[in-house]
Parts: sequence; C-alpha cells; structure tokens
Amino acid sequence: MGIPFTDKNPRSKANEFFGPIGTSILVPVIPSVIYALYFACNDSSGGCPQPLAAIPFFSYRAVSSLTWWKGLWDAQAFLVYCAWMAFNVLAWAILPGDWVDGVELRDGTRQKYKINAFSTLLLAIGLTLGTIIRGGSQSFTWIYEHFLGLVTASIVYSILQTAVLYFWSFKEDKLLALGGNSESHIYNFWIGRELNPTIGSLDLKSFCELRPGLIGWVLINISMACEQAVRSGGHITDSMLLILIFQGSYVFDALYNEPAILTQMDITTDGFGFMLNIGDLSWVPFTYTLQARYLAFNPITLGYFWSTIIFSVNAIGYYIFRASNSEKDEFRKGKNPKNLSFMPTTRGTKLLISGWWGWLQHPNYFGDILMTASWCAATGLRSPIPYFQIVYFVILLLHRQARDNEACEKKYGKDWEVYKTLVPYKIFPYIY
Repeated sequence: MGIPFTDKNPRSKANEFFGPIGTSILVPVIPSVIYALYFACNDSSGGCPQPLAAIPFFSYRAVSSLTWWKGLWDAQAFLVYCAWMAFNVLAWAILPGDWVDGVELRDGTRQKYKINAFSTLLLAIGLTLGTIIRGGSQSFTWIYEHFLGLVTASIVYSILQTAVLYFWSFKEDKLLALGGNSESHIYNFWIGRELNPTIGSLDLKSFCELRPGLIGWVLINISMACEQAVRSGGHITDSMLLILIFQGSYVFDALYNEPAILTQMDITTDGFGFMLNIGDLSWVPFTYTLQARYLAFNPITLGYFWSTIIFSVNAIGYYIFRASNSEKDEFRKGKNPKNLSFMPTTRGTKLLISGWWGWLQHPNYFGDILMTASWCAATGLRSPIPYFQIVYFVILLLHRQARDNEACEKKYGKDWEVYKTLVPYKIFPYIY
C-alpha cells in the first residue's frame, strides 16, 4: 500500500523518536514495560528489589511457556474493559455539555468538542462510592484482583484501535498530521496519520486523552485502597490517603479544565497513532497507579511530620502548575489581568516574558515534576520501584520540551532565539 502525498497532506520526515528504527523498537517496548512493572510490583514480588530472574517476566523459562502467556489473558477482564469504554461513550453522548471550537486547522476548519468529561468523572465516582457504601470495601477489589487481565485488555484494545484507524486513514481525503505522512509505515503507525479521527461528532483523540484512562486511574486507585482496607481490617494508611488526594486532585483538575487541552500539542499537532493510544488507554491508568498498587500490599504509615512535608511539596507543585496554566490560558484568550510583559513576533503572535512564563519556558512542567515527586515520596524508601514514575516523567517532559522547542524554532525563527535570551531556563530554575 503506497502512501499518498498531496498539497493538503505533504510528505513528512520520520525524524522523531529516532525514526523508523526507534519507533519499531518502541511499539513492543512500551507494552513490555507496563507488564514488567506489574510483575516487579505485585503480591508475589512484594514490590521490592529482587534478582530479575526471580521475576516471571524476566525469566526465559517462564515466558517460553504457553501457560505463562495464557495467564496474561482474562476474558472477563476484556469484556469489562469493553464495557468501560462503552460507558464512557454513553456518558459523552447523554450527559449535557457545551460544544466548543478547537484551534483553527491548516485547512481553515475547526474541530468541535463536547465538554463533559468532568461530569463523566463525577458520575463514575458516584457509582463507585455507591457500590462501596452498599457492599463495603471488598465490593470494589475486583480491579485489583483482575489487574493483569485489564492490562492485557487495554493493550489489545489499543493495538486494535490503532490498526483500524491507521487503515481507515487511507480512506477518502482526510486531514493528516504533518508528522505522520512519511514513507515509513511503522513510523506513521506509531506517530499517527489522521489528525482528528472521528465517529460522527465524537473526536476519538480528545475522548481517549481525557476519559477512559484518566477516570480509570482514579477508579483503580480506589480499588487499591479498598484492597488495603480489606487486608488491614477496614482502614487505609495516611500514605494511601495522600495518593488518593494527590492523584485524584490531578485528574479532577485536568477534567474540570477540559477546554485547556484543546491547545496542547497532542490535540493540535500529533496524529492519533499507537503512541497516544497506548499512552492514553494503557500507560496512564496502569503505570500511574503504581504507587497505590504498591501500597495495597505494602502499607506504610508516614506520620504527621512526613505527611505534612510531602503534602506541602505537592501543594507547591500544584500551585505552580495551575497558576502558570491559568496565566497562559488567559493570555491566549486575549486577557492580561496581571499586565504581564510580552514580546511581539513577526507572525503577529505574542510570547509572555514575565510572570510564571518569564521565570521558566515551561513552569507547568516544573510543577508537574514536583507533584510527581510527592506521589513517589508517599511510598517511603523501602523500594525504588514506585519511583519509576518520577524518572519516566522527567524524561517525558524533557523530550516534550525538546519537541516544543523544535516546533517553535520553525514557527518563530529568529524571534525564538531572542525569546530564549529573555527566558533562558526551560524547566528547572537556574539549572536547565
């Protein structure tokens, strides 16, 4: 199948993620990491460091066994996962919500989005809490018990959805992502060809970005807390409570401010390929819950002093994250209540050079990192495994910053070089 190139959808270069070679490695590696984290942190392993050979995922004898592979599949979990996706679609369709326009696309059109992710979250949590109140903590441990099967279900769903969307992107004259129309099928499969795949009026990319994975993250955490409560006689530790508050607040913030996502690179620039599919549907709900899952079978009591310190770090991170994002959103809407300084560009746009955005090029990333560090710190120091997320998050945001920088260099040219002299630090103040 040849890849067409037109004026509307020009040829792109496969130059991100180390091109076709890098993406052909990433496609199997990302699901493997999700599985590896499960096998390194479960009831059997205890979530503590041990020889790799002792972990089934890293044992040749185990993975060469057909029985081991069959153990990854859980038909019931797959049906439940499909029902979960259907619930989110149904909630999107029936719950009220405003329709808003996205940014103007290069063909002059604007994608329309229904804003009701926050009400979907409230509905899901309401149903969950009702179940727990009626049946006790043991009534909501099913997710914990079928975690591996749900991981497999999400990965299979991600692969199938990506494959269908990839082949469908060759039908009709669709608007493609500028980076996803290269000569390499594997690269395009990873990065995504079609910019905004839709079913009727449902935009699949924004739907998957905010709903199944993020809301699922909260519900998985609640299930982990229920498992800890069942094991400990009905109560949860202060560390588990902090995780529920920290990560729940993070998701509440994202969904309450749903329109803000419409200007982000994931929505405006990237196609909906395997990178976003596996990230939204598998990586987020099943790796971001690592701290809660670890605490489910490794209860840790922090005490008032450490709880206060960790809570303070999270609060500072959240304040920086929310204040900087609000500042940017207001400025993009043409508002400037703080009378912030800005730099005009030859493209007619303006770049903030004071306030949070005069302090760092990405103050929201710095806030994100502080919050993530607090999540990891809440698990104590018994094991490094729950700290995987802060390592991953730093790498992710450094890479995203590099992508943002490259895009801005192309967009603003010499103006961007001037901007970088005015705001030299990217993510970490006085360091980088």
